[in-house]
Amino acid sequence: MDLIADLQTLGLSLPVASTPGGNYVSVNVRGHTAFVAIQFPIRDGAFLYQGVLGESLITADGRAAMELCALNVLAQINAKVGFDRVEGLDHIDAIYRAAPGWDDAPLVVDGASDLFVKVLGDKGRHSRSIFGVADLPRGFCVGLTCRFTVKG
Repeated sequence: MDLIADLQTLGLSLPVASTPGGNYVSVNVRGHTAFVAIQFPIRDGAFLYQGVLGESLITADGRAAMELCALNVLAQINAKVGFDRVEGLDHIDAIYRAAPGWDDAPLVVDGASDLFVKVLGDKGRHSRSIFGVADLPRGFCVGLTCRFTVKG
């Protein structure tokens, strides 16, 4: 499984894996489970997609932001665990902030879900939870955490 090549065929590349913004680790492996800390739409140090969905950002922006979050998750897994150890993506928690009345969260989160399935195939199929919040750090519109099963 050459995920870097698969991403390139999709016209995508992994961002540089970011460092934690506080007292935590980016990826925490316990037994056969890898927990990836929240990833935001950051590409190589640039903060992107800051704003409120349904107000300053449209649903397509949110979808692109969530795809970038998923790429950051993969960058963390590649850097801290290695793609060769990934058995599968189990679950994602997607967080978004939006204007009252905006109701396209599932479409936005599909940006991450679709990318994981395209790149990981059946190993990318997962369950998910979606949470709306009042605010996110740095004004981001979305964030994403993930749980993977990995080989010991």
